[in-house]
Order: sequence, then C-alpha cells, then structure tokens
Amino acid sequence: METRNSLPVAVDEEESAENRGSMWDLDQKLDQPMKEEEAGRLKNIYYTQKESSSLLVMRLAFQSLGVVYGDLGTSPLYVFYNTFPEGIKDPEDVVGALSLIIYSLTLIPLIKYVFVVLRANDNGQGGTFAIYSLLCRHAKVDTIPNQHPTDEQLSTYSRHIFHEKSFAAKTKRWLEATALRRNLLLMLVLVGTCMVIGDGILTPAISVLSAVGGVKEDLPSMSSDVVLVVSSVILVGFFSMQHYGTDRVGWLFAPIVLLWFLLIGGIGAFNIWKYDSSVLRAFSPVYIYRYFKRGGWSSLGGIMLSITGTEALFADLTHFPVSAVQLAFTMLVFPSLLLAYTGQAAYITKNPDHVVDAFYRSIPESIYWPVFIIATGAAIVASQATISATFSIIKQALALGCFPRVKVVHTSKKFPGQIYIPDINWILMLMCIAVTVGFRNQSQIGNAYGTAVVTVMLVTTFLMILIMLLVWRSHWILVVIFTVLSLIVECTYFSAVLLKVNQGGWVPLAIAGAFLIIMYVWHYGTVKRYEVELHSKVSMAWILGLGPSLGLVRVPGIGLVYNELASGVPHIFSHLITNLPAIHSVVIFVRVKYLPVYTVPQEERFLVRRIGPKEFHMFRCVARYGYKDLHRKDDDFEKKLFESVFVFVRLESMMEGCTDSDEYSLYGDPRTLKSGDYQLTENRNMISLNVDSAVTTSSGSDGIVPAKSPELINFLSSAGQQTSHEMTELDELEYLKSCRDAGVVHILGNTIVRARRDSKFLKKISIDYIYAFLKRVCRENSVIFHVPHESMLNVGQIFYV
Repeated sequence: METRNSLPVAVDEEESAENRGSMWDLDQKLDQPMKEEEAGRLKNIYYTQKESSSLLVMRLAFQSLGVVYGDLGTSPLYVFYNTFPEGIKDPEDVVGALSLIIYSLTLIPLIKYVFVVLRANDNGQGGTFAIYSLLCRHAKVDTIPNQHPTDEQLSTYSRHIFHEKSFAAKTKRWLEATALRRNLLLMLVLVGTCMVIGDGILTPAISVLSAVGGVKEDLPSMSSDVVLVVSSVILVGFFSMQHYGTDRVGWLFAPIVLLWFLLIGGIGAFNIWKYDSSVLRAFSPVYIYRYFKRGGWSSLGGIMLSITGTEALFADLTHFPVSAVQLAFTMLVFPSLLLAYTGQAAYITKNPDHVVDAFYRSIPESIYWPVFIIATGAAIVASQATISATFSIIKQALALGCFPRVKVVHTSKKFPGQIYIPDINWILMLMCIAVTVGFRNQSQIGNAYGTAVVTVMLVTTFLMILIMLLVWRSHWILVVIFTVLSLIVECTYFSAVLLKVNQGGWVPLAIAGAFLIIMYVWHYGTVKRYEVELHSKVSMAWILGLGPSLGLVRVPGIGLVYNELASGVPHIFSHLITNLPAIHSVVIFVRVKYLPVYTVPQEERFLVRRIGPKEFHMFRCVARYGYKDLHRKDDDFEKKLFESVFVFVRLESMMEGCTDSDEYSLYGDPRTLKSGDYQLTENRNMISLNVDSAVTTSSGSDGIVPAKSPELINFLSSAGQQTSHEMTELDELEYLKSCRDAGVVHILGNTIVRARRDSKFLKKISIDYIYAFLKRVCRENSVIFHVPHESMLNVGQIFYV
C-alpha cells in the first residue's frame, strides 16, 4: 500500500475481537425480549396490514393502479401484433396463443409475484436490493467489510438463528465460504437492477408509440414521422411531471387506468359475445401443447409481452403496501386482462387480416375516439410503473454503495418510500426518446423489451430460492415446486427472446451492460477505498503519545472529521495535523454508515464513543441509516449529533463509578431523555441507552427493575452523586457548548484512489478512468450532507491500491 505520507499505521487497538464477542453475547441475552417488542412497534403503519384500515387499503389500491399496473394493463395494445407479425396461418394458432397468455398471466403475475414474491418484501420495501438486504442480514454476504456486532442489535435488524445442522445453515455456510460466491450474488443482483433500469427506458417508448400509432386507423394519411414527433413530445411532458411525486401522480393517473381497465374488460366481453365465444376453450392447457406442436415456439417473444410490467410490480412495492397491491390485481387487473385478451382473440379469429392493429379495430365504432384518448393516456401512465421502480432500486443501490451519489428527493411526508431522482429522470428521458426515434416501430422495441423483462424474472427466481431457504426456511419440497414452475415458464420465454437478440434484443443488453459497468466499478472502487483507509488508519498509541494538545495549538471550536471508519483514527486526521499547526479544541470523527436494513429508528441512529482520555476532547460518532432513510436539510443532523455527544458525557459520568472500562458507547434519542422509559445496560465495554424499554438492569445485579421505579431513579441519581467527577461532567458539558458556539468546521476527505503502476490493465482502466470519472461527475459529500461552504474544509490525499 502506497500513500503520499509516511505515518504510523496500525490495526485498531480500541476493541479486541474477544471483547466484541462477549459484548455481543451479553447484549443478546439482555435485549432479545425488548427487541422483539420494539420491532413490532417500529413498523410503519402504512406497510402493515393489521394497522391499516380498510379505507386506507382501498385508497392505496386505487392509487396503485396509476403507478404499478399501467405497464401490465397496456400490453393488450401490442401483444397480438408482436405474436403474429407475419400474419395468421391457422385460426387455431390464435386459440393456442390465447391459452399461453392466460396461463402465463396466472402463473407469473398472479401466483408467483402477487402471492409469493410480494411476501419477500423487507418491511414493505421491494426490489432486488431489498431481497439482497434480507440475505445480507441472514448471511455474511455483504462485500463491504464494515459490519459491526452493534449493528445487529438494531430493532429493525431482524433475522433468524439457524440450527447448525439445518439445510439453511448449510446454505449460509456455502454462500459465505468464498469471496467469489459473494461477488457472484452481488453481480446477480446488479444484473436484475440494470435490467429494471432498461425497462424504465423501453416501456415508455413502446407504450406511447403503440398508443399514438392507433390514430392512423382513422387517419391513414398521417406519416410515421408525425407519430414519432407526437410520441417524443408526450414523453417529454411525461418525464417533466415526475417531480410532482408518486402520490400526486398516482391520484392523477389512477382514474385514467381505472377507466382503461373497465373499458378493455367491457370491450373484451362484448367481442366474445359478438364474434366467437368458442375461444373460451383456450382455458384448457391442451391447446398450448397443440400450439407448440404446430411450431408456435418462434412467437413466444410476442406472447411474453403480456406479462411485461410484472417485474416492476415488486420494485414498486416501496410505494404501496402489499395488501393494496394484491387487492387491485385480484379484483380488477387480472379479470380485466383476461377479458381483453379473450375478446381480441375472438375478433381475430373472424378477422385474421386485422391482427396488425387488432386492438383498435376491435373497438366498436361508436366509442373509437373516446377509447383512443383513454388508450393514449393509459399508455403514458404505463411508463410510470417502471419509472417509479427505477427510482426505488437506484435509491437502494445508492445506500448500499452500488451507485454513484445522486440527488434523491422525498416527494411525500406520509409515504417515505415515494421518491424522485432528477438526474436519473432526465437520463431516462433522453435515452427513451433515442430508442423511440432510433427504432421507429414497436416490433423491434418489443423484442428488446422482452429480453429485459424475462431476465429480471429469472434473477428474481434465483434470489427467491435463497429467500425461501434462509429467511422463510421453507420445506425443500415447496422450494422445488416454486423453482420448477417458475423456471419452466421463464426459461421457455428466455430461449425464445434469445432468438430475437439481433432483431432489437441487443438494446436492453447494451443498456444493462453500461449500467452494470457503472455500478460494479463504483462498488469495486468503494470497497478498495474502504480497505485502504482501514489499513492506513493511525495507531492509537501514536495519538496518545502526542499528549492532550496533540502536539498542536488547540483553537476554539469543534471539528467534525467525516470518514469511512467505524473504529480507529483515520489517515485523513493524521494527514491534517501533519500539515497544519493547529486543530480544534474538540474533535468528533463522524461516520455516516448505511446498513442492510430498510430504516434505522431515530432513537437508535447515533453511536458515540470517546477516543483517548477526557482531556483530549475527542469523540467518535457513527450515524447509521437504512436504505429507505434520507438526509434532509430539515433533519438538523448537526444538532442531533451534538445532543448525542452531550447525553453520552452525562451517562459516562454516571457510570464511571460502576465500570473499569475506558470506552463507552451510546445509542439513543437524546430528545427523549426528559420523558419516557429507559433501559440502561452496563458491561465492561459498553453503556447503551434504549428508549421505550420496559426494564432496567444495573451492573452487578441480576434483578429486573421497573423502568420508572424509585430504584431506577435512585440508581441514576446516586451514580451521579457518588462520583467525584460531577463537576468534571458539568465543566466538560459547558466546555463542549462553548466550543460549539465558537464555531463548527466540517472536515471532509477528498480521497483519490489510483491503481499502482504494476496493476493489471483492467484494474487501471476501472480505477484510474471509470471510477475517477464517476467520482468527478457525481455529487460531492458536502452536498449530500448539506455542509455549508463557509464552514467546510477539504483535505486531499492520494492512495494507491
């Protein structure tokens, strides 16, 4: 490892592995009952069916129509056209294709996703990264080595304990055995994520182009160029509306989609009655066998478009509760789609020459224009499902270190999962218009679309196998049934879309490949940067040897040193004091850390520890966030951080007479110290404060004391009165407050990572060019943390890896 400066480097000496283990074991015994109670209380009311009223569920089910089901609902616009692009040779082929559509809709969206995959949500959060977060909590597969036992004590860090000889334990050990397997799992997750992003580009293109193209039925003289221009204008308007947020967009779009489903269901029923009710025999799976026997394999790519939008259904779960999504699908979406496809099939059997534009030709003449207007509106809405899904999964990837830093905007105070990402929105818009203008017809876009959809579904299936084994601990027979049924359908479709790679199927592969490179290189650079900072952290002995003044002039004020380490003194600090003759009177090392949980409750967010003796006035604060959490300007992060430090100083002084340890940790919400219940747990390594606990255990006692009992009050009071350090505590608190009033400076490290000269060519390209470029164009930490420029200090350093 090479650096610009030669400074003392050592492994962290603050806490041995043995001590961490004993601390973890003790806290597990003391806190387990409390955690289970808190976990139940901390669940979001909007994502738990028991706490949601029927009225709220129905309201959210209505809104979900405009966000989740637009894509799936507009597939009837183009499915039969893409299934029979060269015309229909045998009327029985229509019945066979309809039978395939019926059973595809039943097996994939209804059974697999609505009733199985949606249950794999992480406290209401859906998508590939939500599944990955669940797996990271149940097995050590996270590739960033920044885990700590205290993270596992969070009330939202729910996981199961396996029996050593169980199949789940064996699967867990197999996953953890090698770094290659962990990296392959990450790659699988990234592939699924990138394909969903590809969906977000292709869905608006094919939906809007299909709907606008319908006007040529009544105005055949209209040129294709006019259709392209109108489609592009509609796309620009659609993407420009995204900043209003899912809640407002959902209310705006939901009536359109509701009316759309009612119309296509009604028109379908009318066509069945008017043209050919014998198509209802397609509900027999025998016709699927006969269809394949006649050589229908090549048309599977078009039939698969009937289930497009299903892959976004799970990712969009972030915006709505499971019950609302299930209610909307089973009561409205599923029956309407069955009627729509069956009605189109009935029309086509009597009018096989009209298959190219079967949807618009099957509309009764008297309502053609109203249906056309609603179809265009529904096609625009259809894009919302994949756009919202893209925002959700990128936010999750960003929090887990797999995507460059971008601005994330929360658009709803009621529903924290509803977000908007401006940078991604405009990139999607430009790429979507490029695809629309570049292909000019929906057939090739359909081929590309199918490739992206079936890949996402396959990735979800493989991840669900691990979820069923590690998280649900399902019986192996259920796992086999789920796997076989899913793979039979999805592998069949996958083999068909592979034949269309040269006919447009290469587009999602190219898009996904570009995003995969970006995400994997960013993650690789993040891991390397963390590793180099971990190995170059400064020896505590060296810091202690500098004395209370650190060998420098201590100027009034507080210095917040942002770094990636949860323990140890970062290299950035030694680099700073080597080059500057002064340092602030109080130094707080701040680590903003994202964990594989959906949220970290505010009362458990901060972890505080003292570094060195009191006279050094040095602290460490780890601020922990989940992938759903977001830094906001109104969060007043700095104020909460200082309050946590003040509370820590008070508790430390109380416990000095009861412990022989020099190190303490605090996690709690300082704002609630004046009211509520507390749990105070002490051992030789840690003091922890948990809010709203029912019991308190004091050092040296095996008894359980009621939280608001006189014994607890006497204990806390005597702990402060019996110690000889009460004045020291008050003096230190006054000192800290005076330093805060003197000024706060945010010290951020501008760490540049470069490949060593002897590195391989691929590593040099990844680190020196791709990662360096992404780091330059992404948002800086100062923007993410809302650090004012007048109080910011950047410290540059170069590491060679």
